[in-house]
Amino acid sequence: MSYAHRATRLFVSALIATALVLALLPALAAANSKGHGHHHGKGKVVGTMTRNLYLGADLTPAILAPTLPAFVAANGQILREVTANNFPVRAEGLADEILDAKPDLVGLQEVALWRTAPVNFEVLTTGPSATTVRYDYLQELLAELNQGKTRYEVVVVQNEFDLEAPADEDGNPETGPFGADINGRLTMRDVILARRGAGVDTKNAQGANFATNLVVPVAGVPVTVKRGWTATDARVRGSGWFRFVNTHLEAFQPLIRQAQAAELVAPTGPATSELPVVLLGDLNSDDDTVEGADRLAYETLLAAGMVERSTDDPLSCCLDSSLLEVGKGGSEADFDHQVDHIMTRDPETVTLVDSEVSGIQPVNGFWNSDHAGVFSALRFSP
Repeated sequence: MSYAHRATRLFVSALIATALVLALLPALAAANSKGHGHHHGKGKVVGTMTRNLYLGADLTPAILAPTLPAFVAANGQILREVTANNFPVRAEGLADEILDAKPDLVGLQEVALWRTAPVNFEVLTTGPSATTVRYDYLQELLAELNQGKTRYEVVVVQNEFDLEAPADEDGNPETGPFGADINGRLTMRDVILARRGAGVDTKNAQGANFATNLVVPVAGVPVTVKRGWTATDARVRGSGWFRFVNTHLEAFQPLIRQAQAAELVAPTGPATSELPVVLLGDLNSDDDTVEGADRLAYETLLAAGMVERSTDDPLSCCLDSSLLEVGKGGSEADFDHQVDHIMTRDPETVTLVDSEVSGIQPVNGFWNSDHAGVFSALRFSP
């Protein structure tokens, strides 16, 4: 074969190969961009998300009520706000956030369970007993999440603050004692969800309340505002086992918040493990977007070796209104600090691939929550 003939044939072969590569590029690009790259690295990239659902009302008026009649009136306002904030509609938007990001593991906070009962003032001393469900945020969110092929299941639920009290829901002071016409009960919960059918395995699910909690006088009775954590060991598509911890630290008292953070990373705490640790949740703390003592809890976690693995661009907290309906107060400009974090305790093994914020604009006429959602894709090295 002559040199010229051989050269011509090589040139034609190169053209054909180049054409094939160019033809495949769009498909390769689409495959690489799908799902934020969760499936790269032979299953070693794990999608994680933290989402505060917002309990549905501002509890401060009830906590600060100076008299029993004022307490009953404030409780009525709370129940009306919960109704106005329409969780069935918000659940649609919250589910869409999760389904768009497709995290493998989700930490949820303020997963409220609202129940009612006939008026009974004795529960202020005997404890809550109402059983009639008005809103179960967990079941309503799961119903929205699991309508299609993507499925999420509960790994662990931890009950936190639980209080029942008489309320003047109808706004008529003549209805009953001090105007009370119903008892309202709020049970706060923290929850971990796992995406099924996506190579997510979990074991050793746990949950507990903190030893240190805020105590507030409510209608003259001291009430412990229980907070805590949920945790599970997990592995995702060959990532190897790691510890996944979800928490919601104290909102109002920074020294109690700091003590709770210290419990997480104590030698026997849930965020201390021989496995790599992912800690996420509403920490109510940061090192640069909040001031003074509000930094202490976050700094405690940093001192224990925790490393930030979520974005602060845009900032994810918080709507400055207890009413989430558009036009009732609050705007996108309110999101001016960060308290929802995703962190890891093994920086050499776990690195950040990308991170996104969701839910900072309203849908369906409501903001999905007063917080935004935070998603991070984490790469687990061998």
